[in-house]
Amino acid sequence: MSPRMKIDALLSLKSDGRLLVGRDRVAVLESVAHTGSITEAAKVLGISYKSAWDAVAAINNLMPRPALLTQTGGRRGGGAIVTDEGRRLIIAFRRLEEKLAQISAMISKDGIDVDSELLFWSLSMKTSARNVFHGIVVDIRKAQVNVEVTLRVSEQHSIIAVITNDSAQELGIVVGREAVALVKSSFVMLARPEPALKISTSNRFDGTVVERLDGGVNSEIVIDIGHGKTLASVITAASADEMKLCRGEPISAFFNASQVILAVD
Repeated sequence: MSPRMKIDALLSLKSDGRLLVGRDRVAVLESVAHTGSITEAAKVLGISYKSAWDAVAAINNLMPRPALLTQTGGRRGGGAIVTDEGRRLIIAFRRLEEKLAQISAMISKDGIDVDSELLFWSLSMKTSARNVFHGIVVDIRKAQVNVEVTLRVSEQHSIIAVITNDSAQELGIVVGREAVALVKSSFVMLARPEPALKISTSNRFDGTVVERLDGGVNSEIVIDIGHGKTLASVITAASADEMKLCRGEPISAFFNASQVILAVD
């Protein structure tokens, strides 16, 4: 290795075997802690509001307890509070990052044989699915071809997935196993939570619209389903207009169990 080469080690913090945050997400969480607002945090970091919101929403969806809570009302339309859990997450990440930097400096100084040592592997899962939830398998119902898996993603929320027996065996799906559920936003359907509403899908979450982002033909609707969890749905802008979807409106989100993808470490 050239003595001039500098190693920039990137840390991805995991808890109980699951990816929580990287440097970018921690920066957003820190900025929210300082400004008390996702909007202001985005401005400070020079990123879009959507990018900042996606970062904190992803953290909340992957943690057992929320790292950030939003507040409605006020002169600027509300704010955001980083919880004790979120602050502990920031501190832990920064401490580990400092130690990793020290190790990287030592490697850079001493040199390594790149041809014989495979030192750097990417352990971060990247996916195009908008909705990603970490959970624990709490129930398995086997049939001749398929397996119905119930994944508890919070104390109040569970997601049901239907996968093949072969897939369940390959993934090592058993009660108590940690797993990640992925649901594309285009699979998430919306309806007004009327008393007479009946659906055939196993996964239904009632919540409140917290964000609507229009992008020409389609609109992305972000729904607060409670306890720090959010769901994103992409529907046509015409449908969003017809349903009069805007911030604060109650809404029901649902998707089929066969449209849930399970992943394990």
